[in-house]
Amino acid sequence: MSLSKSNINQDARAIKAVTDTVAICDRSQWGRIKVSGNDRLRFLHNQSTNDFQSLKPGQGCDTVFVTSTARTIDLATAYIEDSAVLLMVSPNRREFLMQWLDKYIFFADKVELSDITEETAAFSLIGPQSHAIIQELGVNLNQTYGSNQLCNILSVETRIAVGSGLGLSGYTIILPIAHQETIWNQLVKMGAIEMSENAWETLRIIQGRPVPEKELTEDYNPLEVGLWQTISFNKGCYIGQETIARLNTYKGVKTYLWGIKLNNYVEPGSQIFIEEEKVGALTSITETTEGYHGLGYIRSKAGGIGTKVKIANSEGEIIEIPFVSHKYPDPD
Repeated sequence: MSLSKSNINQDARAIKAVTDTVAICDRSQWGRIKVSGNDRLRFLHNQSTNDFQSLKPGQGCDTVFVTSTARTIDLATAYIEDSAVLLMVSPNRREFLMQWLDKYIFFADKVELSDITEETAAFSLIGPQSHAIIQELGVNLNQTYGSNQLCNILSVETRIAVGSGLGLSGYTIILPIAHQETIWNQLVKMGAIEMSENAWETLRIIQGRPVPEKELTEDYNPLEVGLWQTISFNKGCYIGQETIARLNTYKGVKTYLWGIKLNNYVEPGSQIFIEEEKVGALTSITETTEGYHGLGYIRSKAGGIGTKVKIANSEGEIIEIPFVSHKYPDPD
C-alpha cells in the first residue's frame, strides 16, 4: 500500500512538473523504424497523410498511416535525417507497420526498412524548463515542431528533436541503448522529474493524444480524431486520400473526439448519452487530482464544449483537448 501511495505521489509530482518545471519520460518502448534509400521521401509521401516531399533534413512532422478507406492505423512522428527518415510509432504498432510498409515496397523502389527499436532508447523532456536543459547541453534548435539534429551529449551521438509527443512544450531524445542510463541520469541531475508510464497515460488522455486500439481504430478517420495538422490537402494521391478529400470538401465529418470530465469511473467502451439519446462511446479514462478525465467520440450535431453527458452511473461534461482540433482549415 505504501509503495502504491508513493507511486501516486510521484506521478502527481511529475504531472505538475510538465506545467511548472520539466519532467522526463522513458519512451523506449515506442517503435523506431528507419526508412532509407533514395525513394524514402516519395514512399512515405504516398503511404501517409502528410507532405514528405517538401521536407528537408533537420525537419519533421506528425503523420497518420491509414487504410485505403482512411481508417486510422497509427499516429507517427517522422524525423528527416540526412540519409534516412526515422519514424517514431506506437509500441503496439511497430511490427504491424513494418509489415504494412514492406508490402508496399515494389521491385523498382529504392526503399529499405530497419527496425532500430532494440538498438536505441528514447526519452521525452516535457515542460517549460526543458528548453533550458537543452541549451545547457549546448544544443540550439530551430523551434519549429519536428526540427531535429544530431548532437554530441556526454560524448554520445544523440538525436534531439523539438516536440514532446504531447501538446506540451518539450523535446524528444533518441540515443544508442548502451548509453540510456548515463544520459537519463544526467537529465535527472539537471532537474528533470522522472515520469512513469502511468503518468504519461494520464497526461496523454488529458491532452487528447489518440492511441491505437482506443482512439485510433478502423472505426474512425483522422478528421474525426481531429488530426488536421497531420494532413496535407494539397499533395497528390496517397493511401486513403480519396476518402479524406471527400470528407473535407463536403464537410462530412459527423463524429468528433472530445475530452470528457466525469464524476465517477466508467469502463471504456461505455455508451455516451445526452439525456436519453445515445450519441457516442468512451474510449479512454484516467483518474486525476481533479477527478476523472476521459476521451470519447460524440456525434458532431449532439453538442460541443460544455455539453452535459451521462455515461453509465457517471455524469460528465464535454471539454476541450489541446492535442486535437475540430476546425476545418482555412482555404489556401
